Amino acid sequence: MYEYIKGIVTEVESNYIVLEQNGVGYLIYTGNPYAFHINETYQIYIYQYIREDEISLYGFANKDEKDLFLKLINVKGLGCKMALPMLATGSIEGIIDAIERENILYLKKFPKIGDKVARQIILDLKGKLVSTEVAQTTTSNEELIETLKALGYKHGDIQKVVAKIDSALKIEEQVKEALKLLLK
Repeated sequence: MYEYIKGIVTEVESNYIVLEQNGVGYLIYTGNPYAFHINETYQIYIYQYIREDEISLYGFANKDEKDLFLKLINVKGLGCKMALPMLATGSIEGIIDAIERENILYLKKFPKIGDKVARQIILDLKGKLVSTEVAQTTTSNEELIETLKALGYKHGDIQKVVAKIDSALKIEEQVKEALKLLLK
């Protein structure tokens, strides 16, 4: 089993990269291959998928992405090819927040995720993904959402901008950033 591979990206395609290490090119499926640049060195966290007719490598920019992916693929009805696009098109915090809030509509926006799979994700993972850091982020998000609601903004508009705001900022700075985005 591989934890990570450090090497030079030699090829970027629509759903994978090739990472060269010691003269061996590893084809690694990633959620967002275009985040990697050719001829640059990266440390890619790896999940090795093995079945009778397939051996594949899935790569992640950091350990948090890999950990969430591993939890997602353990959900009944959700395999590697469905979990990977979730990480590509959604933020880790956004996915966790959607699971904790039982936001089925957010989960259904991902490719091949229907009502049944979205409900299964929530059933299997709710309460199991929140660490102290994520709990603080969720609390911070809730405070930002409530503040923006108090200012008269609609829930749908608020949800669009909250995911774009850095949760490490103080709440005052988060509100300023959100207002800038909402006024565009």
